Amino acid sequence: MRKEVKRIFASYGIDINKALKTLAKTKISLHCWQLDDVMGFEDAGSLTGGIQTTGNYPGRARNFEELTKDLDKALSYIPGSKKINLHAIYQTGEIVDRSDVGPAQFKQWVEYAKARGLGLDYNPTIFSHPMLVDGMSLSSPDEKVRNYWIKHCINGLKITEMFGKELGQKALMNIWIPDGLKDVPADRIGPRLRLKDSLDKILAGYKYDKKVMDVSVESKVFGIGVESYTVGSNEFYLNYAATRGILNLIDTGHYHPTENVADKISAMYSFFGKLAFHVSRPVRWDSDHVLKLNDDLQDVADELVKCDGLQRSYIGLDYFDASINRVAAMIIGARNMEKALLKALLTPWHLLKEAQDSYDHTRVLALQEEIKTLPWGEVWEEYLTRQGMVSDSKMFEEIREYEKEVLLKR
Repeated sequence: MRKEVKRIFASYGIDINKALKTLAKTKISLHCWQLDDVMGFEDAGSLTGGIQTTGNYPGRARNFEELTKDLDKALSYIPGSKKINLHAIYQTGEIVDRSDVGPAQFKQWVEYAKARGLGLDYNPTIFSHPMLVDGMSLSSPDEKVRNYWIKHCINGLKITEMFGKELGQKALMNIWIPDGLKDVPADRIGPRLRLKDSLDKILAGYKYDKKVMDVSVESKVFGIGVESYTVGSNEFYLNYAATRGILNLIDTGHYHPTENVADKISAMYSFFGKLAFHVSRPVRWDSDHVLKLNDDLQDVADELVKCDGLQRSYIGLDYFDASINRVAAMIIGARNMEKALLKALLTPWHLLKEAQDSYDHTRVLALQEEIKTLPWGEVWEEYLTRQGMVSDSKMFEEIREYEKEVLLKR
């Protein structure tokens, strides 16, 4: 990196070394389901519950060995501090019924993570299963259905606690359900009261160690087959999390296309000490496209930095594209997340805030546009060098070779 680059950023009061150190210790939780199209190891068949993966690119990981081989390859190109985000369907060893999935089914993952210095996060898998009856789970009118998924989530608390204790990194268990109705409901409050009761029973069902894990709930505006009513709406979960002392997870694809998701961050940090995220790229709706370094992603990264949220947030990625090389998709998306955070860390927010608080909105606009052309790309290359990583172009060349040597032979 040229000395001139350091001088330019220093003129704005930005310490490049401090920015790079902050970025390097910011944990990004990588979603394993990008590598196998959210299929898991249960051989449960096609996806249900509003989940869809489009495309048929060759080389999908089919088991633990293939998935972790691809994951190791991806990790070798993703700088910074990393965790792995798992779903219950990635249980290993003797496959058991979904409601019985417990710590024993994830010991192999703990060994994998421990050997690489990684943390683990967890998600109960409440989709693609016969007990998702008429699209309903924790809010079902059938008590047997509700109890089935309550047990599954209670076991998830035990799994997540094990992750936190064994790996020495605080773990997150996130609950998302696809429950809803295709057409205008006759009863809106009934399913929500049942969901509230189910969540209360989950939290009361196992007294997990809050020092090693957190719990979050994830809302969604709508989904395939539940276009008219989603039980777990943003308002429902926001109130539930606030009154139960847990986290409300923001998935950047789970809101109306005209909503500014980044604007929610400062509002929530005004009341919550910690937030959780699934970062995705929606195209018109929750389509889970691979992250691009676009304005929406940059706005989220900017708010995380401005709100001093990098070390008090769970930042997880959540997208799955089966139309392109899956390993490359994981790497490109993760690198773009880090690029957005780096750009945010290299932005002179103190100068912008000073101008805003002085009512100098002309200066705010001028400075916002001025900093867009700062040479942050050279700082990114410096970050890769310090992390022992190759450039973006070199990465693509090497992943193409991996595709020829490994993926296309599956």
